[in-house]
Amino acid sequence: MSLLLVMAVSAGAFAQSFWKSDKAHSQLKFDVQHLGLSTVSGSFTDFEASVSASKADFSDGVFTLTANVGSINTGIEQRDNHLKSPDFFDAATHGTLTFKSTSVKSLGENKYSVTGDLTLHGVTKPVTLDLWYRGTIENPMSKKPTAGFRVTGSIKRTDFAIGAKFPAQMLSDDVAIFVDGELVKQ
Repeated sequence: MSLLLVMAVSAGAFAQSFWKSDKAHSQLKFDVQHLGLSTVSGSFTDFEASVSASKADFSDGVFTLTANVGSINTGIEQRDNHLKSPDFFDAATHGTLTFKSTSVKSLGENKYSVTGDLTLHGVTKPVTLDLWYRGTIENPMSKKPTAGFRVTGSIKRTDFAIGAKFPAQMLSDDVAIFVDGELVKQ
């Protein structure tokens, strides 16, 4: 009997779990330099993030993100429309950006390097991002386990053929990425 109990507890402890972003408490943002003088910030307001993992610290997690490119928002409608145009994201043709992790490497307590495939503007390239796992608690309102994450890194827009007409002196090639939020166990 005790062997069956140990087996049941062990199986439960290592069971695969699926977590999905809490839209009200998550954001996907970016920063790019304009003329080397100012930072233009923006976000994608329509996105989903998820993780599937069997370990409580998410060290074996498979992280995914999908965003609607047409939801880009920099706070300036004219700029947003330009970014959706063929000069940049070409949202009518390439309406979705995706990321799926291929490996997770520990960098110390709750810090990881996450490598995965980013598809943006019809181009898929491997990227490596930094992930900070902020912990898991039971949300007092929903009574569901909720995990917090912050992902940071940068990509080169030219690697994805975005804004090819705009030289780096006008618009930096490096684009900083920030994903911050909560995922809820399903």
